[in-house]
Amino acid sequence: MASTPGGQRRPTLADVAALSGMSKTAVSLILNDRQGSRLSQEAADRVRAAAAQLGYKPNPAAQSLRSGKTRSIGFISDEVTITRYASAMTRGILSAAKRFDHTVLMTEIGGGLDGLDAAVEEMLDRRVDGIVIGLMGARLVAAPELPGDVPAVIVNGRTTTGLTSILPDERAAGRAVADAVAAAGHRRVGMLGALPSVTDDPWQSVTIAERFRGLADGFAAAGIDPVMPEMPGWSPEVAFEYATRLLDEHPETTAIVAGNDNVAFGVYQALAERGARVPGDVSVISFDDEELAGYLRPGLTTARLPYDQMAEIGVEMILGDRALVDTLVPMPLRVRASVAPPRLS
Repeated sequence: MASTPGGQRRPTLADVAALSGMSKTAVSLILNDRQGSRLSQEAADRVRAAAAQLGYKPNPAAQSLRSGKTRSIGFISDEVTITRYASAMTRGILSAAKRFDHTVLMTEIGGGLDGLDAAVEEMLDRRVDGIVIGLMGARLVAAPELPGDVPAVIVNGRTTTGLTSILPDERAAGRAVADAVAAAGHRRVGMLGALPSVTDDPWQSVTIAERFRGLADGFAAAGIDPVMPEMPGWSPEVAFEYATRLLDEHPETTAIVAGNDNVAFGVYQALAERGARVPGDVSVISFDDEELAGYLRPGLTTARLPYDQMAEIGVEMILGDRALVDTLVPMPLRVRASVAPPRLS
């Protein structure tokens, strides 16, 4: 007879039937949500109350045999680690799966994605009810064809096979950032982070070009023509160099838009090096909401990448009633203290 870890006997279907005064067949129909029975709502409530009182849970293996479903989904990611982005996506997957009473099988395949085909095949072998592919950097990836009866999505990316894609709404975020700068009264604006080699190549990014299109839309609407030197990368070291050069060549600059938070970190360093204050002398605004963004002093205003929400939506598409359609998820602007009106000169 099955026992719990504490040595107590596990409640059985027969126990629930005895407590509720129903037959085992009726209890099975109710607890497994079988359609077509003529059992009353009062009977269903009585059975569920008895099951809750006893702590009875249906056997997942038996349920799987009856339904053909394993009540599990596969999560394949290039990075399942403790970075803010990876942990947020994982948290979103787990939270949504729990709501649908599903477990999650996770595997990490690394940034090169060389193991994607094998990982998909492994998940299919385990008969998961759906697959979520999640990327830390939004890009185009080559993915295998999946059987039509296994729903799948890609979170923060696109695939060559046209898998349903869930992406951050970068264009709207770019527009919101530009609008925030203009609303604060800035007219002399610098923009750091234009990377043509990345924005023109979907294998490197399918979203960064939209980020800068949104910025262009907002600044054009405000009649602002930002200074925008091209940069070879987004590291803080490169950003420090280019921010220094920008401020030397355009000392009238009152606000700098950083392509991402790494760039913003370099901008902060460049401003500190020359004794300029944020935002008293130069306002700074950015994208992504890295963990350190809130610890900078002053805190960095930045558009947040919604990894957790994108992941939750992916699970809802697979297990819930959300349609499997390409979706853009808003990037909320995390307003901190790095943007203020320019000083009167």
